[in-house]
Amino acid sequence: MANPKHKISKARRDKRRSHLKLTPPNLSTCPQCHEPKPSHTTCLNCGTYKGIAIISVEEG
Repeated sequence: MANPKHKISKARRDKRRSHLKLTPPNLSTCPQCHEPKPSHTTCLNCGTYKGIAIISVEEG
């Protein structure tokens, strides 16, 4: 099994890991209620998708 011959510096290690970060989810606004929601999903606030009522949401 191969072993490193020299210590890898923190800068070199961190450069390698620079793309391993979390990104916030992309949200779009619902055209009916204008609440943020994930794209291509049913709005959980009003229950519509592309202007059609898909699920019934209890008002409360």
